[in-house]
Amino acid sequence: MRKRSITTLVTTLIAGSLFASAPAPRAQATDAATGDPPRGSSGLGVDLDTVTIPELQARMADGSLTSSALTRAYLGRIKEIDPRINAVLRTDPTSLRQAAASDSRHRKGDARGPLDGIPVLLKDNVNTRDMPTTAGSLALAGEPPDTDAALVTRLRDAGAVILGKTNLSEWANFRAEQPTSGWSAVGGQTHNPYVLDRNPCGSSSGSAAALAASLSQVAIGTETDGSIVCPAGMTGVVGHKPSLGLVSQSGVVPISAEQDTAGPMARNVIDTALTLSVLSGGDATPPDPADLAEEAGTHPGELRGKRIGLWRLPPLGPEVDAVMTRTAERLRAAGAEVVEVKPPYQKRIAELEFPALLSEFHRDINAYLATRDGPRDLAELIEFNRTHPAERTCFAGQELFEQALQAPPTTDPEYQATRAELTDLARRSIDETMATHELDAIAAPTNPPAWTTDCARGDDDVIPSSTPAAVSGYPSLSVPAGFVGELPVGLLLMAGDREDAALLSLGAAVEQRLDAWRAPRYLPSLGPGTTR
Repeated sequence: MRKRSITTLVTTLIAGSLFASAPAPRAQATDAATGDPPRGSSGLGVDLDTVTIPELQARMADGSLTSSALTRAYLGRIKEIDPRINAVLRTDPTSLRQAAASDSRHRKGDARGPLDGIPVLLKDNVNTRDMPTTAGSLALAGEPPDTDAALVTRLRDAGAVILGKTNLSEWANFRAEQPTSGWSAVGGQTHNPYVLDRNPCGSSSGSAAALAASLSQVAIGTETDGSIVCPAGMTGVVGHKPSLGLVSQSGVVPISAEQDTAGPMARNVIDTALTLSVLSGGDATPPDPADLAEEAGTHPGELRGKRIGLWRLPPLGPEVDAVMTRTAERLRAAGAEVVEVKPPYQKRIAELEFPALLSEFHRDINAYLATRDGPRDLAELIEFNRTHPAERTCFAGQELFEQALQAPPTTDPEYQATRAELTDLARRSIDETMATHELDAIAAPTNPPAWTTDCARGDDDVIPSSTPAAVSGYPSLSVPAGFVGELPVGLLLMAGDREDAALLSLGAAVEQRLDAWRAPRYLPSLGPGTTR
């Protein structure tokens, strides 16, 4: 896969063949069955379910839309819809002031780029100086952090409107051996918008569910292994886990510096790419389309000649495998070559990952807790949970905390050998598969159909597709692929280190061919007239 910069990708997506001239937003209609406005109805003349950031920016540039109106529309939807989903922990009381400042910049022609005036939700393990940052735990529910996370500074500098914070699996699903994704002591249980008794997957559950219900234009998630891409797949949205180090982890509640990354989530690939360009520090200001004549290579949207390796993962079930079969047929019809692959070393990677994460968590959570009011280290955090019954209302266990406390330190030679072998095998599993089959990307199912949420049982989430990219530090991207009944299934795309831009470009092409974008869908859980 040819390497390309994030900036080149974004400018090409905006002015290239997929999104030429930022087409006018689709006019709102009524639902044919009920006569009600569609679910994304906003009173703005745009459909919040399908509108893209380039379309919104075109409207703000010509004065037919303001960030203030857009922000009010999303705040109104949160108030109306979120009580049934429980995805948003809190809204930012300054969001309308942020939007008004953006409107002033747009009137003066001084917009700071494509995220200026765009509402963004943040997972509540991302530090914000003016709102609590809890990781879902009552232990951190006191004073806000002293400073913003580095990625929040980038968003503010780009003019984004910080709309609020989303619920998550407590401690990013790294507390109990049998947790329940989407539950935290601070926020309770987040529900899958497609079927409310089904799980949204973890741990960026609130970010994904909020997007599926059109409660924000984009959201930020975090991942150590699967926590961006699984919720995205399970709720029918797009999630990108960037290459390790592309987005700063400063000010984000950690599990492992060797695997953690924050990343963008949205309802389409173009918004995901635009958000990544800001998070990673790229200058994504759309250029004059005439300047794009120098852009070489394949235009986004073309799949002809691309080679994609399909890792089927039969353990996810025959219905998911049928979605993968239909996906392969559509990609082949668009000119791609799809070959079946089985990345090697997966059993050994699974054996090594957990012991390494225990040591890394002990090191990294101690360093983070030292910056916050509350428990000062992991031992004090374990004691806090023992003495606060509200922390045990869904599941009581904190086995991972206890095991991490006893894990070898990261200075131990045995740990260092484990991490070295683990990272090497994960990288080789992708590199060797791509080289052997001359691939542009590896594809796999992101998720099974959402399981029923059950605190007593916990998750049913053995999903190996996210692990190679997560452990190697390589990028992955989940795009909606189809449905099993009413429940979404994602297609996970993986590529080599720092090939984020090329992977997003390929993802945009796949997204178009799978007809999962801008396709009307009905969400029974949200009531009559809730179409998408």
